[in-house]
Amino acid sequence: MRIEQLKHVIIGAAIGIAIVVPLGAFAFVKSGIYNAGASSPHTKFTTWLTHETMIHSVRRQAGRVTAPSGVSPQQVLAGFCAYDEHCVACHGAAGVARQRWVSGMEPSPPYLLDVTRQFTPQQLFWITQNGIKMTGMPAWRDSMSDDDIWDVVAFLEAMPKMDSGQYRQWRSAGFCPPRLPQSASLAVRRR
Repeated sequence: MRIEQLKHVIIGAAIGIAIVVPLGAFAFVKSGIYNAGASSPHTKFTTWLTHETMIHSVRRQAGRVTAPSGVSPQQVLAGFCAYDEHCVACHGAAGVARQRWVSGMEPSPPYLLDVTRQFTPQQLFWITQNGIKMTGMPAWRDSMSDDDIWDVVAFLEAMPKMDSGQYRQWRSAGFCPPRLPQSASLAVRRR
């Protein structure tokens, strides 16, 4: 008889948890208690949960990506130009600060000076191509070709070896073609 009672208690507890937890989560979401403002940092739990989820997702998704066999100096330079145009405002570079408005983003975009210690080239390609939800990191797949994204990855791989003045030197040397204003570049793409 005691085993039968224990079974009933366990079943009752499981049913209670199955009802109470979703109702509690629903009430929390609908209550508006959580501050969703970007001026307020995430809780430690939210930071941990989203970061761990992202890391494991990137590892899994990038498993299907095949990296090119080699990297040329031309790819690194092309990657520098693409990084300078699309990435440096949020992520900064050696000797180059991020834009001031980036400090208002939550989570704050990471500096990428040592990103190659955390991610493989395939993972960096996947992140750049697909973006990361709820971070402000856009998916570049619709505005950059795969070759352009691999060039950025080649530059990210080379960036840790650059001294703090080299990025600024490359910028001032005029290696990159001039950028079109946003409205002009959209008109060119539509043709």
